[in-house]
Amino acid sequence: MKYKSLLIIGCCVLTLMCQALTPRPSGSGNRTRIILENSDSTIYSESLAPDKFFLYGNVEFSHDSARLYCDSAYLYQNTNSLEAFGNVLVEQGDTLFIYGSYLIYEGDTKIAKMRENVRMEHDRATLFTENLDFDRNRNLGYFFDGGLMVDSVNELTSVYGQYSPDNHVATFRNTVVLTNPQFVLTSDTLEYATDSNIATILGPAVIASDSGYIHSSLGTYNTNTQQATLYLRSTVYSKDGTRSLTADTLFYNRETALGEAFHNILMKDTLQNVALTGHYGYFNDADNYAFVTDSAQFIEFSQRDSLFLHADTLQMRSIDDHRELKAFHGVRFYRIDLQGVCDSLHFNTQDSILYMINHPVLWNNSNQITGDTIKIIFNDSTVERVHVIDRAFSIEQLDSTYFNQVKGRLLTAYFTAGELSRVDVEGTTESIYYPLEEHGTEFVGRNRTESPNMSIFVENRKPVRIWWDAAKGEMLPIPDLHPDQKFLKDFVHLDYLRPLNKWSIFSEIVPKAEDMPAPPRKRRR
Repeated sequence: MKYKSLLIIGCCVLTLMCQALTPRPSGSGNRTRIILENSDSTIYSESLAPDKFFLYGNVEFSHDSARLYCDSAYLYQNTNSLEAFGNVLVEQGDTLFIYGSYLIYEGDTKIAKMRENVRMEHDRATLFTENLDFDRNRNLGYFFDGGLMVDSVNELTSVYGQYSPDNHVATFRNTVVLTNPQFVLTSDTLEYATDSNIATILGPAVIASDSGYIHSSLGTYNTNTQQATLYLRSTVYSKDGTRSLTADTLFYNRETALGEAFHNILMKDTLQNVALTGHYGYFNDADNYAFVTDSAQFIEFSQRDSLFLHADTLQMRSIDDHRELKAFHGVRFYRIDLQGVCDSLHFNTQDSILYMINHPVLWNNSNQITGDTIKIIFNDSTVERVHVIDRAFSIEQLDSTYFNQVKGRLLTAYFTAGELSRVDVEGTTESIYYPLEEHGTEFVGRNRTESPNMSIFVENRKPVRIWWDAAKGEMLPIPDLHPDQKFLKDFVHLDYLRPLNKWSIFSEIVPKAEDMPAPPRKRRR
């Protein structure tokens, strides 16, 4: 009877194990049973737990192409699930391996919950965490209380994360830190492709390195090539934070320090108080060179008079403590005390000289100056002198029809506190001057003078003294003036070209054909 009872119990155990390790024939749809492949020992108590088996020693299961290994386990027949303890390993295919100390696996939902000292390996990436849930239906693993992923290039940490072996993409959220030998990226949300080592920024992020740092909320960063594609008003900063570039779209290679910017560009240099704006830009951080076009603008900030300058194309280069600016085609600039237009412009802070080239026109208050080339000399952002080289012509508008005028080969205008104080003219000088009655507002007449050289001294924006060298001239009463006698040859009033404020520098105003000067004559050698 004793041996007969043991035999009956053994048969029952075998029957129950067969039932647990084979698919249910009905009522389970596509449900697949967990199969026990190996166990050194099996313990079953129908009275204590009719659906529970305790397995011990070299335990191995299989379930839908996955293998599960552990030191010991509980197998639950009714729920088609198991608990695994000690040296747990879940193996899926030949590329995904999940290690841990404790596992709950649900065969019907195919969800594996690995706990304690968890390590997931897939191809070249390894994920470390204390708690990992892996959904085999979605082929997706996720952690929720801190994790670390490493590969041959980077280390990534965050509070929450998930990884998809299908597309090799990990998603990290909450206090994300990507550490690379060349930089550190911190973000709110980040995707990382383990096959390409490309990080996709999906939330506010900072990329910091020895050469500078980047702020962005959307974009990609190739951690192999150091190439960034950034959107949503991203900004690249220099190491000391004094130079920055912001744009709607940025392409930047940190290794070569080269980049391109598109739409609503703002390049700032807070050390030199300058900025460049436009809709397309190219920059080279290594050479401190910037190029901007498409609504390009240069701004020099000053507490007294900020300069706003527009041209089709702007180039700026910083050399040591100096800055060089070049502007090409359609140059227009505005300052409260100075406005100008020309075809090309060059400015270097080393000598503080601004060159206006090809049809330059310069305005100061009621004065207009033209010539072949105009040089403006600054002293601490204040205009000190203006040199006009060849075909110099200066006019001062008195009212709608009368203008003081002076012309010659060379002209030098001196300024004091931003106001014109003296004008020197050299080389076959001609002038027309309308003196006023003493303490009156009526013109005495028209004074026309010719001399080799002359100087005009100005106070309160009015000529107070004129000096001529071997002058000859005539005075005509106003009633006797013929209209042609009111102006010197080549007189032209270009006030319609004048920028009136910092916004009008973008106005496209074409000079009238009759107002364009003849090409300069070539000098004989």
